[in-house]
Amino acid sequence: MKKIMRLAIPLVFWLSVWALAALAVGQDLLLPGPLAVGGRLLALAGTADFWLSVGATLCRVFLGLLWGTLAGVALAFATHFFPWADRLISPAIRVVRATPVVSFILLVYLWVARSAIPWVIAGLMVLPVVWGALSAGLDGMDEKWLEFARVYRFSRLKTLRLVCLPALRPHFSAGLLTAFGLAWKSGVAAEVLCPPARAIGSRIQQAKLGLETPDLFAWTLTIVVLSLALEGLFRTALERGNRS
Repeated sequence: MKKIMRLAIPLVFWLSVWALAALAVGQDLLLPGPLAVGGRLLALAGTADFWLSVGATLCRVFLGLLWGTLAGVALAFATHFFPWADRLISPAIRVVRATPVVSFILLVYLWVARSAIPWVIAGLMVLPVVWGALSAGLDGMDEKWLEFARVYRFSRLKTLRLVCLPALRPHFSAGLLTAFGLAWKSGVAAEVLCPPARAIGSRIQQAKLGLETPDLFAWTLTIVVLSLALEGLFRTALERGNRS
């Protein structure tokens, strides 16, 4: 009951603030109220196009998360164990991390198909985060455990499994959780600026151009709900993996 109250009280408070603000404005074109937005969300959720758009966006985000994570892991190990790789690759990754996402969206738009832009951008945002988290974990690894593995003549695979992975798991989990949020936001942003045929970002762009403010709020609410739900599931899965 306490957990329910901790969730319900802030929700009711901010919904009330939203409703009062909408009532004060008095125009759905400028600020629709919660009931208007909820009605449009229910109406949209009853269409096949809604679920096709949501599914397409999720596929692009997870594809970007996948390739960005794999690339980040590979580059983290390469830059840690090979000095020449560190000198060549680390500056480029730092440039990617410092460059605004909108710049990458506009550049990638020139090079790849429109439908591929969101997952390419999502992966580019994920890569530096995973690389940075794993690099920090590798740099902070206890040399005593590595020396222990050498003394007892562990194979490389056994050293990786029994020494490296347990030490890196917390860093990887934290980096992956942050990377997921970035993949979601950057992927949808790319969809808005370079709208594919079916995507949440495309529907947001259409609602904005058509001045359909309740639809704009409904699609934005969809993004927020999906992001919070998926992040919660993701966090739970990572915590269970860390305990196992």
